[in-house]
Amino acid sequence: MGFKQMKYEEMYSVKADIRIELVALLKGRREHRELKLIPEQTRAVCRNEIHEFIVTDEPDHHPGDTVNRIAYLGFGGVKTGGLLAVGDMVRIDGQEVGKIVGFDSTHMPNHMNIVLFSSQLLTGEEHGFKPEEVMIINR
Repeated sequence: MGFKQMKYEEMYSVKADIRIELVALLKGRREHRELKLIPEQTRAVCRNEIHEFIVTDEPDHHPGDTVNRIAYLGFGGVKTGGLLAVGDMVRIDGQEVGKIVGFDSTHMPNHMNIVLFSSQLLTGEEHGFKPEEVMIINR
């Protein structure tokens, strides 16, 4: 009997918003990063962890895919822990920054890379974000 991976929508009814405070903004880009998204659709994050946020404008990426074209957004410290899921929207100061497409564990256990899709490939610096601004992540 094989294991069928359920989609996020089949498993969760509702979940709380996650609040993350920006602690460092980044300004770099890469064309051939080869971020390998893990197959899991969700990741739990705990209060006081720090994780990196990366944006891609490559459409139609899913858990298990490889992402190449990226812009570095920044690092954020988790203020309220919770469950991140593919498809969650990330907003900073009310501005939609992108939707989560997957997670890369290259740097674990130091930090996780949280990869977002956006049609605008902008770095944290280009967005004009500042340390201590709050990121809200929800469905």
